Amino acid sequence: MTRTSAPPPAAAAPAVAALSLQALMEQAGALQAAGQPAAAAQLYAGWVAATTSPLRHVACFNWGTALSAAGQDAEAEAAYQRALGFAPGFAPALLNLGHLQERRGEIDAALATWAQVFDAQPAAPVDHRLHALNNSARMMETARRYPEAEALMRRSLEIKAGQLDVVQHYVHIRQKQCAWPHDLAVGDVTPHQFLLGTSLLAMMGLSDDPALQLLSAQRFVHERVPRPPAGPPLHAQVPPRDLAADARIRVGYLSGDLHTHAVGLLTAELFELHDRRRFEVWAFDWTPESRQPQRLRILKAIDQHVRLAGVDDATAARLIAQAGIDVLVDLQGLTNGARPAILGWRGAPVQVSYLGLPGTSALPGVDWMLADRYVMPPELLPFCSEKPIYLPHCYQVSDRQRVVGAAPQRRQYGLPDDAFVYCSFNNNHKFTAEMFGTWMRILAAVPGSVLWLLADNDTARSNMLAAAAAAGVAAERLVFAPRVAPPDYLARFTLADLVLDTFPYNAGTTASDALWMGTPILTRSGRTYISRMAGSLLHAVGLPDLVTDSLPDYERLAITLGRTPARVASYRRYLAEHARSSRLFDVPQTVREIEAAFEDLALRARAARALARA
Repeated sequence: MTRTSAPPPAAAAPAVAALSLQALMEQAGALQAAGQPAAAAQLYAGWVAATTSPLRHVACFNWGTALSAAGQDAEAEAAYQRALGFAPGFAPALLNLGHLQERRGEIDAALATWAQVFDAQPAAPVDHRLHALNNSARMMETARRYPEAEALMRRSLEIKAGQLDVVQHYVHIRQKQCAWPHDLAVGDVTPHQFLLGTSLLAMMGLSDDPALQLLSAQRFVHERVPRPPAGPPLHAQVPPRDLAADARIRVGYLSGDLHTHAVGLLTAELFELHDRRRFEVWAFDWTPESRQPQRLRILKAIDQHVRLAGVDDATAARLIAQAGIDVLVDLQGLTNGARPAILGWRGAPVQVSYLGLPGTSALPGVDWMLADRYVMPPELLPFCSEKPIYLPHCYQVSDRQRVVGAAPQRRQYGLPDDAFVYCSFNNNHKFTAEMFGTWMRILAAVPGSVLWLLADNDTARSNMLAAAAAAGVAAERLVFAPRVAPPDYLARFTLADLVLDTFPYNAGTTASDALWMGTPILTRSGRTYISRMAGSLLHAVGLPDLVTDSLPDYERLAITLGRTPARVASYRRYLAEHARSSRLFDVPQTVREIEAAFEDLALRARAARALARA
């Protein structure tokens, strides 16, 4: 039975009762260092029972941390509550109590507990108030309570400006809400701190300057990605495979997104089409287990599946090395939930970045990046730590087995039957004030047209409507689409006349989906991999004239197309007749091209190892 109150204190030996708090902490600390948290907790219990010291609350707090380290959360909570009974408002106990409540899923209770630190305890030490504010903001953001999260971040930054982690979340949460500018002044945060604090993902949506993206990646890697100890790479520390028994190239895919995610949706057919006579396909993943059809399809296409959930990074890399992987393909980069430290151990002789991060990761363990000459032109190479593996036509592998829902009608989604419908189904964090202002000018120049958008949250919707009103565009000209299942999401592309791409964070999977469904997309290409993705797809599908290189050109062409729907109809006819037979969707050929590159790199690595052993 789980106890909900503090355990009865042990009888304190006279020697324990006579200890000063400092001596008590030293003895308990030694026990914890020796791996005996339960013994340390018992020592605190005996001292608290025997003393009348005004510092009993400190001992109770330490007692609680020892119990928590021993896995006794209920008893730890009772110890923290006892500390608060001796010293109401004692911040360290409130902070740890909130973490226990969070672990139990009691989000509102944790928030209320932490609020006692930053609201009811204004005299609490600065570090304690920041801890409570920042953890509350994190929980609010996770719960998609964005305005509350932002307000807490502002309070934190007003207390201490130089918190780059908080700046990072502040910038990105404003992007998610279409709250422009993203770097709205707060406290004493300087423009330089805003720049340094902006995450790589956020920077990809704010600037097409490749130097800034490289800076963001390098800062993250320097601060967040642990380096393995010096020594030979793990792949060189294991015995070589018996190639006489099976000389096939072993390709391992590393990801936590092998399910209904943009990466999982694009790669399923890549896994299925690998030539099993020459390649063996492994997956090393920590994707949450589910019965999603996409998850099951991917697992069926994998020859060997190794779960890395709960496995530390060094062990994960050792498993990759022991599997004899020739080419390890990282499908996640520095995106949410990634495990980039695995790559630093170099479990495979060839390690390649693909799809998950459309740009440089600055990871020392990643040697190559799959690309094409459009998304990674020569002038971009100085800003990429990876060397390019150039595919002849388009960087993106796709999936020709997408399930499409029943054909909808415009009225189902609140769209006028006789209007020219522009749309953008990209995530709201990709929207910028500059691009949204351009869209409003396009609507103003094309009478009766509407813009069909996703609204990721209510605040983003309200902010977009306010920006439209400020630009003189009536609210009914913006139509917001709900989230729907993937088949219905694909089907509704047929209701739009023209997709308007975002910049500098282009559409990737979304652009592929639009073209697969026969809907043209207008894009603007910039100087970075991610700002050239849709342009690459349009060249491969045979519509390079829908690629522009500047905002004025983008705006002019969008207006021209909106005023000449017959021209857009011709694009739709072209896509209906030729898109699915174009190089963009020639998936078997793209897979052969990827395999040719992997085989060359793998055989070169094998030869180098054989030479080193000779």
